[in-house]
Amino acid sequence: MTHPYLDRADLRVRVQRALDRFLRRRRERLAEIEPEALLPVADAIDALVLGGGKRLRPAFAYWGYRGAGGADTDEIVAAVAALELVQASALIHDDVMDGSETRRGEPAVHRRFANLHRASGWRGDGDGFGTAAAILLGDLCLVWSDEMLHASGVDPVTLARSRPVFDEMRSEVTIGQYLDVQTQATGDTSTARASLVARFKSAKYTIEQPLVFGATLAGDAPLAKAYSAFGLPLGEAFQLRDDVLGVFGDPAVTGKPAGDDLREGKRTYLIAAAIESAGHSVFDNRLGDPGLDAQGVALLRGTIVDSGALHRTEERIAELTGAALRALDAAEITDEAREVLTGLAQAATQRAV
Repeated sequence: MTHPYLDRADLRVRVQRALDRFLRRRRERLAEIEPEALLPVADAIDALVLGGGKRLRPAFAYWGYRGAGGADTDEIVAAVAALELVQASALIHDDVMDGSETRRGEPAVHRRFANLHRASGWRGDGDGFGTAAAILLGDLCLVWSDEMLHASGVDPVTLARSRPVFDEMRSEVTIGQYLDVQTQATGDTSTARASLVARFKSAKYTIEQPLVFGATLAGDAPLAKAYSAFGLPLGEAFQLRDDVLGVFGDPAVTGKPAGDDLREGKRTYLIAAAIESAGHSVFDNRLGDPGLDAQGVALLRGTIVDSGALHRTEERIAELTGAALRALDAAEITDEAREVLTGLAQAATQRAV
C-alpha cells in the first residue's frame, strides 16, 4: 500500500533502515552460533520484516509522538520501528493458527520451513517441523522487539516511562489471538463477540496503543486519553476493512488466495452480520472448510452481499472512522500531526490490501 502520509518525514525509508541495521546484527549473531542451521531463520525473518508491510504501526506511534510535541530523532524512529517485530510475531503465529498457506504472496513461515524440511530430506514430519519452527520464530521476533526498543538509543528515563504501554500492547494482542481461536472453537457468531476479538486482536495494537506509546515517549501522558478515543474506533474500522478484504479482496493485491478467511472459518463481524440476517444453514457446512472451492466461495460471497452484511459492515467502518476523526479534531496536538493522522486514518480504512 502506498500513501503519501505513510512517507511523510521519509518515515518508511527510515523505519526500513532501522530494521535492516538491527536485523543485520541479529543475523551476525545467529551465524556465530551455527550458520548452516540458523541462517535460514535469519532469511525467513528478513523476508517477512524487510520484504513488505505498510508500516502503519510505526507511523501511528511516530506521529503520536510528534503530535505531543516530540522532536524528530533517529533514535525515536528506531524505537517505533520495534513495533514491526511485534507485528511479525503476530503474523507468523496467526498463519500457524489459521493454517494459512501464504503471506504477502509468499509461503507462510510454517510452510517455508516445512518445505525446507522436505527439500533437505530430514527425518520426521515436515509439517510438524514447520509448525514448531514458526512458533519459535514468532517468539524470537517478540523477544527481538524488546531488544530493538532497548537498543534504539532512546534515553533510559523515556524508555521506562513508555515501557508499560509497550508491554500492555504485546499482552493485548496475545490475548486477542487467544480470543480469536477460542471463538472459532465455540462457534460464537455474535457481532458483539466479533467486535471484541477485532478490538484486542488488531485494533488496540495496530493504532490505539502505538499512538499512546508515542505520547508517552514524548512525555505527554494526558494526551493518551485523546489518542485512545481516536485510535480504538479507527483500529476496529481497520480490522473490519481487513475482514472485507479477506473475503472479497483480489489475490493479486492481497497476496492471499481468494476467500481464504472463509476456508479458515473466521468468525468476523462480516460473517456474524451475515449469519444474523441469513441464518446458519448456508454457512454451517461451508465456513471453515479448507477444501472450499471457487463455487463455494462465490456462494458464500453472494449470501454475504444478499443478506446486507457487506453493506452493514461498510456502514460500521464509516461510523467508526467518523467517530475517530471527531475525537482527533478535539485532540490538542500539533497541526502537522493532525493532518498526517487524518491521512493515515484514510489509508487504514480505505485500502485495497
